[in-house]
Formats: sequence, structure tokens, C-alpha cells
Amino acid sequence: MAQRKSFLLRLDPVTHEALERWASADLRSLNSQIEFLLRRALQDAGRLKPTAAAPPPQTEPNQE
Repeated sequence: MAQRKSFLLRLDPVTHEALERWASADLRSLNSQIEFLLRRALQDAGRLKPTAAAPPPQTEPNQE
């Protein structure tokens, strides 16, 4: 398994609660959700190339 680095992340309570709800809805831990969102943002910005080790991108649920 790839080695991970840890660091402290400070979030305002509203952002933290919103991320927790989103992670729960996607059946992920809060840490996994933040990592998923950061990886997706980096790929979208062209700062990180997709790799075989990265989980496949998930589509957003339809919001009708």
C-alpha cells in the first residue's frame, strides 16, 4: 500500500459538517472524501495525471 502523509487541516464548523454529510452520503470516511475531492480538483486543473492507483472517478448523482 502507498505510504500516506498526515497533516492538520483546520476547517470552519459549517464546512466540516457539510463535508461529513457528503462523505456519509457517499459511504466514505471524512478523510477519504477530502482526499477524493482534492484528487479530482487536481486532475480537473491538470495538476495531477490519473494513475492506476487512483480510484475511478464517480459521477455526481442526478439532482432533479
